[in-house]
Amino acid sequence: MTMTPRPFARFRRLLAVLALAGGAAAAALPAGAQQPPAPNRATIETIVREYLIANPEVIQEALQELERRQQEAQKSAQLNAVKAEKARLLESPHNAVAGNPNGDITIVEFFDYNCGYCKRALQDVEALVKADPNLRVVLKDFPVLGPESVEASMVAVAARAQLKGDKVFEFHRRLMESRGRANKDRALAVAKEMGLDVARLQKDMDAPTVRAALQEAVELGDKLGLTGTPAFVIGEEVVFGAVGQESLRNTVAAVRKCGRALC
Repeated sequence: MTMTPRPFARFRRLLAVLALAGGAAAAALPAGAQQPPAPNRATIETIVREYLIANPEVIQEALQELERRQQEAQKSAQLNAVKAEKARLLESPHNAVAGNPNGDITIVEFFDYNCGYCKRALQDVEALVKADPNLRVVLKDFPVLGPESVEASMVAVAARAQLKGDKVFEFHRRLMESRGRANKDRALAVAKEMGLDVARLQKDMDAPTVRAALQEAVELGDKLGLTGTPAFVIGEEVVFGAVGQESLRNTVAAVRKCGRALC
């Protein structure tokens, strides 16, 4: 069966035929004969324009190919960034850890306390932790939604000096589920509800370690190409958005089984 060439392939073939035709014509000239002038820019532009008008689908195909190549380049850059920053992603002293601290698989979540999708993803992560006793979760404050988000994260990071075990995730959950904008006052109110030393907390907020933790998360986010929240790193896979509990569970299972997102 004869196959009709795809538009972009036809365009490349047209250019090749024009080139070959020009070469063949030049080769057919008698010795010493003067070669015809090469087509000028205007002639070439006219040929290309007429072809694209007759075959506009070529433009769409070219844009799709460009997008595919950009996605591949982004994927490769993210993979290299995850490998290069594995220690800071998994074992940084600034990490807040939930679930099993010795779990065999780690989910690293970048979040903002004022992100609606992060609030939705909270339930997914919490359900995964309850269902999977070997799952470790690293929480990375990535406050990208304004000064109030930065304030909330500063309180949250400072509060971890007074929190142990499951209390770390409890504080995270309470602040994430709080109504209205999360800011310094709301985060301090959550701390007070949980019995933390608020005076100490307000002092700890200005500690260099708090700023270092947030700076580290921002640097990692930039290297991973994160443009919003939530974002997850599972194995060497970067997952964007609130993709749902099932999708996260499947990725965890695949990484646990064969070391990558798709077995």
